[in-house]
Amino acid sequence: MREDMDPKLKILGVIPARYDSTRLPGKVLRNIAGKPMIYRVYHNGRQSGLLTDLLVATDSDKVLRYCESEGIPVILTGTHPSGTDRLREVMERVEADIYINIQGDEPTLRPEHLAAVVSPFLTGAPGVQVSTLKVAIDEAAAREPGNVKVVTDDSGRALYFSRHAIPFDRDGAGVRRYKHIGLYAYTKAALALFHSLPESSLESAEKLEQLRFLQNGVPIHVVETPYDTVGVDTEADLQRVELLLSGPGHVGE
Repeated sequence: MREDMDPKLKILGVIPARYDSTRLPGKVLRNIAGKPMIYRVYHNGRQSGLLTDLLVATDSDKVLRYCESEGIPVILTGTHPSGTDRLREVMERVEADIYINIQGDEPTLRPEHLAAVVSPFLTGAPGVQVSTLKVAIDEAAAREPGNVKVVTDDSGRALYFSRHAIPFDRDGAGVRRYKHIGLYAYTKAALALFHSLPESSLESAEKLEQLRFLQNGVPIHVVETPYDTVGVDTEADLQRVELLLSGPGHVGE
């Protein structure tokens, strides 16, 4: 840990894990290279020395029983429309200074991702309420609507998130585009505010909940990472991650 980081901050990692995924039912318990996905996300997260605690938050008895059988800390929550809302319930039950939303379908999570996403809080950047990550992508990846893109100002604060390839390169001069990695760190106040605000029009249009913050004037700090992730939403994603984690040099067990 760097000398200018505050060692007193309690940082809680939370893995919202919904079993009834629409596109890939039961995906958090699907096996990837011999281990269920939630196992891989949890144990990859545990490699970070920055987290005070790490737990799974789920409304599924199946996920609850699995985690308990593996000794993975787990909380049974109510049913929520989003992982952020589930995280807010955890906030009301478990005290921390910073809450990290770790997607339960990101089995290629690395400790470096967690270090990057909390860095704006730990280094004393002023006014930080929410932070997230971005990674540079090529033109082909930018055209994929499944990859959410982000543009930021010169200080690293998000200007907009979109499923379109933003920014638009009108004259073909060449622009650098960034994929948004859906790992977030929040203050308690930011989580409470998100829950109190109604769904925004931009959020509804893009189906991106982080736009609720931007449309209501809450800044999101975006940190660049060199490490991409492979989120699992479909069978094809599952097969892709299976190949990655079965090969040499993969992250985790």
